[in-house]
Amino acid sequence: MITVNQLSYKYPHSHKHTIDNLSLSILPGRTYGLLGANGIGKSTLMYLIAGLLKPTVGTVDFNGTSVIKRIPSILSDTFIVPEEINLPHISIENYVKHNAPFYPRFSDEKFREYLTEFRLTRDMHLGRISMGQKKKAIIAFALACNTSLLLLDEPTNGLDIPGKSEFRRALINSTSADRIVIVSTHQVRDLDYILDAVIMLNENGLVLNSLLSSIQQKFRFNFTSDSAEADKALWSQRTAGGYDTITVRNEDESETDVNLESLFEFAYSNPKIFIDFK
Repeated sequence: MITVNQLSYKYPHSHKHTIDNLSLSILPGRTYGLLGANGIGKSTLMYLIAGLLKPTVGTVDFNGTSVIKRIPSILSDTFIVPEEINLPHISIENYVKHNAPFYPRFSDEKFREYLTEFRLTRDMHLGRISMGQKKKAIIAFALACNTSLLLLDEPTNGLDIPGKSEFRRALINSTSADRIVIVSTHQVRDLDYILDAVIMLNENGLVLNSLLSSIQQKFRFNFTSDSAEADKALWSQRTAGGYDTITVRNEDESETDVNLESLFEFAYSNPKIFIDFK
């Protein structure tokens, strides 16, 4: 479990806090989407959770231990894939040889499976492959480490369309009851059908921290070509051929899939509606 308590962070020479008095809990067994506008502090929050930045105020605890202590048991159970990666000019095989010993639950069998999924081989040289292939290689390694906490910052940046599909399949196959996965992205369509919950930030802090199933129980996400129907909705937005809408779900109505783009726009424009969501 991750517990963020009254967390604030201000970069040196900055005039304001990037993260300001943020509190939330993040539970195991879930894949979270961390959503927010560019520059809102998503990457900063991930680095604070990983213990790579020291809070200006407040704390981040991982299973009751402060991450800023950077004790071996926490470090070996946490993996972060940053948006921009710099890998050594060695083969994938040698990268594994030098780095896998730091992660006690690393599975070579799983690593082979992920490499196959990503159409990579162990003899590929990290200095001679494309940026997309490098991103796939480090994601494959991260998943194979089987850490309880996995942080992925814009993991689909640099991936082509097949690569994004491969990423979704690999991530779904890597989930477990004791693992927390947090995926930060501004390309929400890349996360369709892989998320259990969403954390959303805006300039005032936390907008939403909720299971998608809770959102499905309260709201319906639809598409209509009827402008009158769109006008009656809680929220609507013009799109190709009609309108994406969000309405209150009645108990006798079936649940719909959550449209993450619509949810993002709706929550940003109506943050008070989501304040009590869990």
